[in-house]
Amino acid sequence: MKKVLILGAGLVTKPGVRYLLDNNLKVTVASRTVSKAENLIAEHENGAALQLLATETDKMEKLIEEHDLVVSLLPYTYHVQVAKLAIKHKTPMVTTSYVSQAMKDLDEEAKAAGVLILNELGVDPGIDHMSAMRIIDAVKEKGGKITHFKSYCGGLPAPEANDVPWGYKFSWSPLGVIMAGKNSARFLEEGKQVDVPGSELFSHHWEVDVENKDIGSLEGYPNRDCLGYIELYGLEGIKTMFRGTLRYPGWSVCMKNTADFGYLDDKEIETKGMTYAQLTEKLLDEGEGDIRQRAADKIGIAVDSDTLNRWEWLGLFGDEKIAHETCSPMVAFADIMLKKLPYKEDERDMIVLFHEFYAEYPDHKERLTSTLIDFGIPNGDSSMSRTVSLPAAVAVRRTLAGEFDGFTGVHIPVHPNIYRQILDELEGLDIICKEKTEIL
Repeated sequence: MKKVLILGAGLVTKPGVRYLLDNNLKVTVASRTVSKAENLIAEHENGAALQLLATETDKMEKLIEEHDLVVSLLPYTYHVQVAKLAIKHKTPMVTTSYVSQAMKDLDEEAKAAGVLILNELGVDPGIDHMSAMRIIDAVKEKGGKITHFKSYCGGLPAPEANDVPWGYKFSWSPLGVIMAGKNSARFLEEGKQVDVPGSELFSHHWEVDVENKDIGSLEGYPNRDCLGYIELYGLEGIKTMFRGTLRYPGWSVCMKNTADFGYLDDKEIETKGMTYAQLTEKLLDEGEGDIRQRAADKIGIAVDSDTLNRWEWLGLFGDEKIAHETCSPMVAFADIMLKKLPYKEDERDMIVLFHEFYAEYPDHKERLTSTLIDFGIPNGDSSMSRTVSLPAAVAVRRTLAGEFDGFTGVHIPVHPNIYRQILDELEGLDIICKEKTEIL
């Protein structure tokens, strides 16, 4: 029986662990908090749980050597450390994270060792690549050329759970979402490169129709630098290339105002005994008068604006105490978001992934779409956990079955001999990208 080592036991891990155990694989989950690993294994006879700190390199190396494949679900900063050990012991590796330059730099070393390091196997990145490549390759096979490609993805509350002013809820720390909103972005629009600094990210947003009447219109804004995918996807000569994040309407304006006000600053300050109203006051210019009016004046918005209504609802003008003696405004903001915007036990989350392509053929043009709308299971697995962990788990099983033996080095799932099998199996797990073609 093949043995899989999973490093990390976060909230998105459970469906993938269960899939691997159900497919007759031995699974060891190693986590900083052993109780989390034990909960994932749930006393399964083929499972084991143990404690491991990411800094315990010797212990990690021994575990990697003893297993047939390693999955790193640790913070991305540890992936290269894990990959070097995997290459040393010729152990294939899977991650759900973006490939960093440091990971790319291991490509030749991994090839020389005959080891596959397969990354970006979640939903975004992951299913987005695979579902896009299925359409891109199909268009090319029919003699067509992709001229425009826009891709959007977002994890959101399902419509019936969207009952808070922010249009968003959290299952874990909001810091990742908040920090992603400070990333710069780059995309191609009708042949022109557009560069968006992190400070202006939320100024670039627009309505996105994902063509589902139950969801309605959403809001999209740019996601990172997507120009590298032109070569990876084989789209040289494309006119428009864009990757974006989806939210319910109003998110971008509110987050832009929140950043401009200072609540996303990451410099630590003294917050001992401080209330949120006092922190808001500290971020204001000196003066007297109504705190809400002064906040509006600072960033040049109306006192009855949607942003200030959201802040009021969240408690930024309230008497709740900040939980830290020292912290940054961003951490304080994340704390209160997590407290006020949790999922209730019976609520569903939702993943929306929407691709839109325009293609040209010698005798006609087409508009093609691929749409994944996946819902969490009330009181069960979240959609986020299913769509992140199951693509990786399917890749693990198929790697160990020898289906990807022709691949070595650092890869993402853009080759048909990788993505076809994974997408086909995901459909059997009810994670389905529905494709439509319109002749123009």
